[in-house]
Amino acid sequence: MRTPRRPTTSMALPISVSALGHIALVATIVWMKLAPQPPMPPVYRVDLVAAPKGPVAVGVVSDAPAPPEPATKTPPRAESKEKAPTAPTKGKKIPKAPVRATPNATPKSTPQPVVKNAPKAGGGEVGGAGTDVANVHTEGIDFPFPGYLQNIVRQIRLNFAPKGNIGALRAQVFFMIRRDGSVSLFRFITRSGVYAFDLEAQGAVEAAAKNFGPLPSGFPNDALPVIFDFVPDRLR
Repeated sequence: MRTPRRPTTSMALPISVSALGHIALVATIVWMKLAPQPPMPPVYRVDLVAAPKGPVAVGVVSDAPAPPEPATKTPPRAESKEKAPTAPTKGKKIPKAPVRATPNATPKSTPQPVVKNAPKAGGGEVGGAGTDVANVHTEGIDFPFPGYLQNIVRQIRLNFAPKGNIGALRAQVFFMIRRDGSVSLFRFITRSGVYAFDLEAQGAVEAAAKNFGPLPSGFPNDALPVIFDFVPDRLR
């Protein structure tokens, strides 16, 4: 008698299941890419514009120069008023009149100290940078309350004090100011690459938020999104 053969295991089912899984994964990825992104809220970008620069001059600030003093007139030299002795008479000896020294009437002038004009102080390449908080540039939907934006810049500048050589560092942050003036949703858009600088920027926003104050009553929204650029040479 012949032994009946065992039925061979078909590989069609596992292959089909694997193919269906890959097709479903690819379809999911494509659907996620094609799905519409939720709209972003209007963002208000705040930048600082440096004030005009002046010529470099190191020194002190002085008042208007005093008028020069008139020169002292030298009195004329006093002439000797001594009388000439008369001719001696015979038989009598007339003593010679003593010769008196004629004093020099010219007074000695006391030398005046020479006062050098101190150089006047002036602005330079770093002078006037960011000193005017009214120079604020905003982007996005019109926010007709420049005083509120000026206060944001002022408060952040007062609390931003990085240390070390930071001239080339830059950072950009995003945060939301709610109706009551509190700050939320803080995050970095662009980091400087230096941890201490980024930490100082975040701390400046958190400390300044205490003095932002509530949003203006004429602003209809419940929150104000802000993008702030930390540029050291503008915030000094």
